Amino acid sequence: MNVLTAENITKAYSERVLLDHASFSLQEGEKVGVIGVNGMGKSTLLRIVAGAEEPDEGTVITGNSVKIGYLPQEPEFREGETVLSAALRGTLRNREDFEKESEAKSMLMKLDFTDLNQPVRELSGGQRKRVALAHVLLQPADILVLDEPTNHLDSAMSGWLEEWLLRFRGTLLMVTHDRYFLDRVSTRIVEVDRGAVFSYPGSYSEYVRLKEERLDMAKASERKRQSILRTELQWLARGARARSTKQKAHIQRIEEMQRAEAPAEQKQVEMSSLSSRMGRKTLEASEICKAYGGRTLIDHFSYLFLKDDRIGIIGPNGCGKSTLLKILTGAAEPDSGTVEMGPTIKVGYFSQENEYMDQSLKAIEYIREVAEYVNMPEGKITASALMERFLFDGTQQWTRIEKLSGGEKRRLYLLHVLMGAPNVLILDEPTNDLDIQTLTILEDYLDSFAGIVIVVSHDRYFLDRTVRRIFAFEEGGRLRQYEGGYSDYLHARKQREQESREREKAYAAGEKKAGRESEGPGTDGNGSAERAASKKPRHEARLKFSYKEQREYETIDQDIEALERQAEELDAEIEKASTQYTRLEELTRKKEEVQKALEEKMERWVYLSELAEKIESAKNI
Repeated sequence: MNVLTAENITKAYSERVLLDHASFSLQEGEKVGVIGVNGMGKSTLLRIVAGAEEPDEGTVITGNSVKIGYLPQEPEFREGETVLSAALRGTLRNREDFEKESEAKSMLMKLDFTDLNQPVRELSGGQRKRVALAHVLLQPADILVLDEPTNHLDSAMSGWLEEWLLRFRGTLLMVTHDRYFLDRVSTRIVEVDRGAVFSYPGSYSEYVRLKEERLDMAKASERKRQSILRTELQWLARGARARSTKQKAHIQRIEEMQRAEAPAEQKQVEMSSLSSRMGRKTLEASEICKAYGGRTLIDHFSYLFLKDDRIGIIGPNGCGKSTLLKILTGAAEPDSGTVEMGPTIKVGYFSQENEYMDQSLKAIEYIREVAEYVNMPEGKITASALMERFLFDGTQQWTRIEKLSGGEKRRLYLLHVLMGAPNVLILDEPTNDLDIQTLTILEDYLDSFAGIVIVVSHDRYFLDRTVRRIFAFEEGGRLRQYEGGYSDYLHARKQREQESREREKAYAAGEKKAGRESEGPGTDGNGSAERAASKKPRHEARLKFSYKEQREYETIDQDIEALERQAEELDAEIEKASTQYTRLEELTRKKEEVQKALEEKMERWVYLSELAEKIESAKNI
């Protein structure tokens, strides 16, 4: 059943036509993902569908009883609203509607809010977006229109939102650049391109295949048209006489073929690799610690970044990821520890909130702050020509930054960072507001980038595509290292959790068995008489080392010291072998093995030490 129809929609801003007689419809229950290059009109289309903006021409038709919930890209709030009151605005039917309030509190907790009475004016941009998301999801709606709902959500929140939208029985229209999210949730993809709207049934993966087929067919049709046109022009050149009606019609068809436009090639951002030479000494963090308000964010983080490292940093919102990046760039100071940079290191920092952009500048003035000319692999080019490669035409180049869309600002900011030719590229949430096409090209760019890449991102696809090592924030500000991309991290973490559960079960089973063996004659078969007399828990009878544990306890300190010395020696060898890639890979692998053995020894030391304390306490009773 059709729940919304948009017919011949046209919308222009000054000379820019975003939608040109575009038409599409929404069916009941379908989930539609909207994609396209930034600035092509995706958000404009959503605003028109939601009724937040009127088209210049065309109509949007919905049923009288159809309710639409709309999440804008930049939500607005009322003066004096708190987190909870903003989320509940318009949803409470009466003061006794405790069920809706309970649902709101639960949803806000999942979106990482703890102080529900905090004023909205004190929140960051990402937090405000999450409050607005909760507000929209709590409203009864037949159609949900969501503009970038996954921005500022960590991986756990994105997973929760996926499940919520999959259960939602209404119709969904959303703009998102999270490709895993699109693949899982969408049943149809709509692409906005040069004023037109193209529809592809299926998920994002199916869209990629179908679009390739459509473009191939369009190219084949154009080749056929050109071939026929050449033949017909040769016929005309031989002196065709337009005496008969048939010949006149033939000539008219040739003229129509000449007037027909070839299928427009989709413009793409062009990125050539820009980087500076890197010397032997790179970037090293040693024993970095940082705390805010009594809370430890980073606890003794150390790492020597190797040439061509591709590092992903993940963790829940507010855990300290951006703080770590700022410490690495020198924008923030650690409480203790040091960051050492080699003399040739040149950092390019792509921050999360575009906080370093002067919105009053014209786009080309902002780029010329870096350089008027740039040396590219293919030669020297002007800042203006480079902007054109990033899809900023002549008109947009002289537009003030404040007038650009959110996605266009992010693309301009990325160009500004890359123009500096860094050899260490630090990207803080690069996928926020960048369109899928630009992300795909950025991923290809990073493949050939001659330097170190450090990425903080919640975009699972982007991490899988670009990084080879993950540092995950865990409890107490500790960072644990995992090899591979995000999917590899998930697999390794699940494996660790499974092994931990199995160890706990084995330990509990051992305790239980020891308790049964300690029960001698004079009990009721279950040891209850003796336990009642002694008033001690049964497992306390196990308070003694086995022969093997005793020997292990006596030598474990020396084992740990030996492993720590081995790790230090490997660190020294790694630094010396910074240019010997084969040797470096072998040493890094050995270091990871030693680190894993050390972690296992430390866990064992904790268990044995606790058991020793219990044995000593039992002796003193």
